[in-house]
Amino acid sequence: MRIVAAMGIAGIILCAFAFSQIVSQLTPENDNVAPPGFRALFNGKDFTGWKVPEGDGGHWKIIDGVIDYDAESQAKGDKSLWHTESFKDFVLRVDWRIKETPYINPRVPYILPDGTHARDIYGKELTLSLPDSDSGVYLRGDGRNQVNIWCWPIGSGEFYGIRMDQNMPPEVRAGVTPRHQADKPVGQWNRFEITLKGDRVTVVLNGIKVIDNAQLPGIAPTGPIALQHHGGKSNGQWNSPPSLLQFKNIYIKELK
Repeated sequence: MRIVAAMGIAGIILCAFAFSQIVSQLTPENDNVAPPGFRALFNGKDFTGWKVPEGDGGHWKIIDGVIDYDAESQAKGDKSLWHTESFKDFVLRVDWRIKETPYINPRVPYILPDGTHARDIYGKELTLSLPDSDSGVYLRGDGRNQVNIWCWPIGSGEFYGIRMDQNMPPEVRAGVTPRHQADKPVGQWNRFEITLKGDRVTVVLNGIKVIDNAQLPGIAPTGPIALQHHGGKSNGQWNSPPSLLQFKNIYIKELK
């Protein structure tokens, strides 16, 4: 009888443990609450710690704990949203999603693994048209060192300003070209984990390493991060891919 009772108790404990594991997997993490070792750069309530562009007109806003942008800032100068602190080496986590893609980009290139663009037998660049949006995360105060967000087939995570620089060595341009397309469909949340140490960067998108220890030549030793503005309108119509994005769960772990 004691053996049976002990087995029964053990079974109950095992079932309870299994149930708790299932619940923990199904229960979503609390938004904008930093995990151990990180601190939150966005509190989910207001723009404390951020510099909203002067004259923005309320286009960078917070909706239900999320930074929301409609790509129509009225600021005269830089329209991107900058953090007020500067950072050196760090691990940065950012959740983002593209809300919609009303603009059809007519000239999206096919990007090869070495970072160059595919061409036909006559040397003409191969392109396609597709719905597009465009934003990114600036690192250390420089738009050139930007982790891109967009709808291109190559996927998000690349460093466009460096990949397109013809003066960069081939291995540098190849290094900042994504190894995988890891984006989720428009409307779904994605997660960047960006590790920057010195002039080397690794980008993980949705658990997949898309940039691996790539070099960012000339990057400043320290500087702020920013969420990029992109796009504009002519006669009420988008004339380039707009930053119709949302951001949340922005956490940083500074490295020594």
